[in-house]
Amino acid sequence: MQQNTAQTTAHNTATTHAIGGDLVVPRLGYGAMRLAGRPDERHGVTAPIWTAPTDRTDAIALLRRAVELGIRLFDTADAYALGENEELVAEALRPFAGDVVIATKVGVVRPSPTEWVTHGHPAYLRQQAELSLRRLGTDRIDLLQLHRIDPAYPAADQIGALKQLQDEGKVRHIGLSEVTVEQVREASAIVPVHTVQNLYNLGERGHDPVIDHATEHGIAFLPFWPIAMGEHAGPDSPVAEVARELGATPAQTALAWLLHRSPAMIPIPGTSSPAHLAENWDALGLSLSPEQYARIDLATAPKTPAS
Repeated sequence: MQQNTAQTTAHNTATTHAIGGDLVVPRLGYGAMRLAGRPDERHGVTAPIWTAPTDRTDAIALLRRAVELGIRLFDTADAYALGENEELVAEALRPFAGDVVIATKVGVVRPSPTEWVTHGHPAYLRQQAELSLRRLGTDRIDLLQLHRIDPAYPAADQIGALKQLQDEGKVRHIGLSEVTVEQVREASAIVPVHTVQNLYNLGERGHDPVIDHATEHGIAFLPFWPIAMGEHAGPDSPVAEVARELGATPAQTALAWLLHRSPAMIPIPGTSSPAHLAENWDALGLSLSPEQYARIDLATAPKTPAS
């Protein structure tokens, strides 16, 4: 199996990353997507993410606890609970204004609780950003990410809409989500791209080329679903074995592997459990040896078909 350079030389050299060169955050953030609806309906890929959380007081306390632990990057989107997630994040983090970074996304519409539809009309993207500004209670969004590139419209027009917002002083930095290296290059020719948010974890390694590109160009890579491990975290797995050696949990070890994968990596695990929140945060302090990193990497990497 071929390994890339970043993997073979990976080590945790820094605990912070400067997004866009000026937003310095710890290399572990928080994804607020799951703070919606009832606690019992938040799990799995079919979670609706449709209404405000029924346990709003607990959700606000959790977000504030995240700040107390040291987390400074919080990720939301206008599509999460039809904007109510942005309002929740804004309310919880208002006491920490200036000390935290709030990232949000535009470019997806929600016709129903089960539908997530990409919509990239440039005027729509600008309108949604204006609504996000209101819900977040700010004059400038720290980080605005295009939720998806819509094939129905020229990508340059969609990126251009975000650039217009930036030129107007309404957006500080721009990012992309679920994109290829070529799409990052195309967007970067129009406006500086400072983050990429793609699906990536031990079991989903399809975006390795994007991570390598991001690392080379100083772009922060924010993997969503970073702890989805499945059988990779079984009791006899290399992940569990290394976890025992470290005195850590498999989830912490999976996050540590991501952090060692690239210095550009900023996982954004989400949870509504204070215990899991603290557990995830502690992963930032774990150090894998090159041998431990390689053991996990080799065991979980996609197998190359025999020729």
